[in-house]
Amino acid sequence: MLHITSLYASLLALLIIFLAFKVVRFRLTKQVGIGDNGDKKGLLAIRTHANAVEYVPILILLMAIYEINGGSSLVLNIIGVLAVIARILHAFGLSRSSGKSNPRFIGTGLTWSIIITLAVLNILKYIL
Repeated sequence: MLHITSLYASLLALLIIFLAFKVVRFRLTKQVGIGDNGDKKGLLAIRTHANAVEYVPILILLMAIYEINGGSSLVLNIIGVLAVIARILHAFGLSRSSGKSNPRFIGTGLTWSIIITLAVLNILKYIL
């Protein structure tokens, strides 16, 4: 059973819905059906949501595989907490500026590190 992964998948799903709401609010307010109509804030909202949708599914899939294969509950919880923090940092940083942003940089680096860690852990579970 995927008890631990389900918690973090649900938290990250709520974050994705929150980010989607910001895109919808932009589209309704600016009456933009597709794209960003050259609106910088709209572009940031769209990219912030899209980035989460690009990274969260593989992260959750790798967590689920690790959990199914008997991975450590402690490791899963640490990874889950870090993943939520990473995605919030990234969303906060990118939604504020398309330029350099420390929260965005930290969120991206942490997300990539988590994905790489889970991939390596799953490979090791397979080999060992």
